[in-house]
Amino acid sequence: MPDKEKKQQQEEYQKYVKEVTPTHSLALNMCKAFVTGGAICVLGQILQNFGSSFFDFDKETAGSWCSLMLVLLSVILTGFGIYPRLAKFGGAGTLVPITGFANSVASPAIEYKKEGQVFGIGCKIFTIAGPVILYGLFTSWVLGLIYWVLKAVGVV
Repeated sequence: MPDKEKKQQQEEYQKYVKEVTPTHSLALNMCKAFVTGGAICVLGQILQNFGSSFFDFDKETAGSWCSLMLVLLSVILTGFGIYPRLAKFGGAGTLVPITGFANSVASPAIEYKKEGQVFGIGCKIFTIAGPVILYGLFTSWVLGLIYWVLKAVGVV
């Protein structure tokens, strides 16, 4: 009898899990990410064109100015709680551009500011972005080493 009750409990639990687990549409999520990321990139292109024509920047300076404006906008939207809502809607579309990186640095700073400048913001600001920086630098070092070896051997 206890096995039958246990089996019934497991079936009820599985039914409960199926009811409360949200269902996601992969195609819809991909479309939302595409539209959101595309909108951010279009905004970036508008900023770059504006910098080139209005301020008469060269292409490189306009690109740097555009990146700076996108980071500033992302941090401001993070501070007002708008960027997290945008990220919830757009998913990876908000994480891939430079704005996602700015959000990942600003979010912990805002969250831990109540713990003070040193132990709050200073210690926690790179909690999310730190691993990205670390593994990005390490990967570039490894690839540079491989390139150097291949060049020394004469393959490249």
